[in-house]
Amino acid sequence: MKDYLENFKKNFEREYTWKAGFMRNVYRYSGRRAMYFPETGESWTYAELNRDVNMLANAMLGDGIKKGDVIMYQLLNCPVFAFAYVAAHKIGAVNCPVNYRLSAGEIALTIDDSKPEIFIYEADQQDVICQALSMVHHRPKRIILMDINKTKKAPEGFVTYEEYVKGQPMTEPEIDFEQSIYDETTRLYTSGTTGRQKGVPLTSINEVLSSHDVMIHFPMDQRDITMNTTPWFHRGGIHCAGPAPTFYAGGEIVIMRKFIAKVCLELIEKQKLTFVIGVPTVLESLTETQEKEGRDLSSLKGIVTMGSALERAACIKYQRVLTPNIFNGYGTTETFWNTFLRPFDLPEKAGTAGGSCVDDDVRVVKIFDDRRAEPDEEVAKNNIEVGEVIIRSPAKSAYCYINNPEETERKFYKGYMYTNDLGTWDENNYVSIAGRKDDMIISSGENIYPTQVEEVLNTFDKVADCIVTAVPDKQRGELVTAYIVKADPTLTYDELEEYCKNSPMIANYKRPRYYRFVAQIPLNLTGKKLHYKAKEMAASDLANGLLHRV
Repeated sequence: MKDYLENFKKNFEREYTWKAGFMRNVYRYSGRRAMYFPETGESWTYAELNRDVNMLANAMLGDGIKKGDVIMYQLLNCPVFAFAYVAAHKIGAVNCPVNYRLSAGEIALTIDDSKPEIFIYEADQQDVICQALSMVHHRPKRIILMDINKTKKAPEGFVTYEEYVKGQPMTEPEIDFEQSIYDETTRLYTSGTTGRQKGVPLTSINEVLSSHDVMIHFPMDQRDITMNTTPWFHRGGIHCAGPAPTFYAGGEIVIMRKFIAKVCLELIEKQKLTFVIGVPTVLESLTETQEKEGRDLSSLKGIVTMGSALERAACIKYQRVLTPNIFNGYGTTETFWNTFLRPFDLPEKAGTAGGSCVDDDVRVVKIFDDRRAEPDEEVAKNNIEVGEVIIRSPAKSAYCYINNPEETERKFYKGYMYTNDLGTWDENNYVSIAGRKDDMIISSGENIYPTQVEEVLNTFDKVADCIVTAVPDKQRGELVTAYIVKADPTLTYDELEEYCKNSPMIANYKRPRYYRFVAQIPLNLTGKKLHYKAKEMAASDLANGLLHRV
């Protein structure tokens, strides 16, 4: 029995990697199309995809990239993103896709945190990247410019992607170590409450089981043609019918670089897409456009949305105009999705986040002022009592952060992740999200923490103090709103706007869109900012026309 278990363990740990699954599909489906890029008209079979991946993998090995080295790339959805993702798996490196909307200062902090040896960036981000590189302590060994038009020249000391892979072998890269399901294969960054991004490590088995989760819940298989309209650097981008599960299942991925509703509908019709993924604002835009265009969407097996709940009226409209098969997932970067609403739940359960996924356990526990609730200290299942949503997701989470033991200790406890999300649940364990303990703002699908924006505003010498919140917005979900106490009576709204635009420490999408000057901001007796009060005030001020739009 002992020998049997040892043999099973050895083979399972060595052969059940994401890379092994991809290579099975290269063998089985070599002539089948794996990827299509409408922007240039290029397409790749599995054999051709593997060829281009090998060229990049061999180039990186030639650069001395070793097991565990970090490959960081700041790219919109594109073929090179897919090449880098698979190539890192092949040579035991760690994928680290980062948000292409970060400011120079944020990029620099991320580089210094993960210390990548390779950095690949978009041509139109060059000024920001150069500024970031002037701020870092760790400079990547190789900096690669990616231009989809292949016309830009790399600055001195950089190299273009085409130059980097030119002449490289198309054969399988040779490595001198055994790969394991426990190897870190991908590292994603998620916003932190203090403004410091947190590195979320994922192992190969996390990526395999995240792929299986998609294949179970859609379900999805090798016949499917998918398009994820969200940025792939997100967990929901790369793992929800993005490169990870689609290539693992042997399906085809159609790349949408930037979401345009009309183009998306055309691709559904012409390419016979079976699954499309997008945030709720994408569904709203698709619905409005489809009512005008009237495209043939009969190939769709489903449209999957994440990021926020679906209202009942909106859900019914999406089912009528787009497809009856609307799905909605809830989760985190750390754990992927963990509750899921399927078509048979809708529209009756619209507004909820759904029930736990097959391999997950999602609970709502009590909130105490002086301690963290135990996992069994649940709130009543009456959809009234509010508690904190906690998640057990052993298949899809590594249960830690990179270089951040304090946050690891704070967020993970007894096999659960404590999300800081507030919610209720019912007798069938369907969870409804009520808000966020940490007052996070979600604008256009991006997480924004008020404290980070406040820190930037408070560095302006004309600002005495501030509090940042958000107001509802039909297009973006929420818009960042700042209340400012002046240190200098001459301060203007235009000066605040210009200051944020020029700050290297705040991404453009995080800057306030509304301002109001006030004599004081809401504080409790100990001087803590009351963000929930600011949010109430902002909603009232917006309704009464008291906010200044910049």
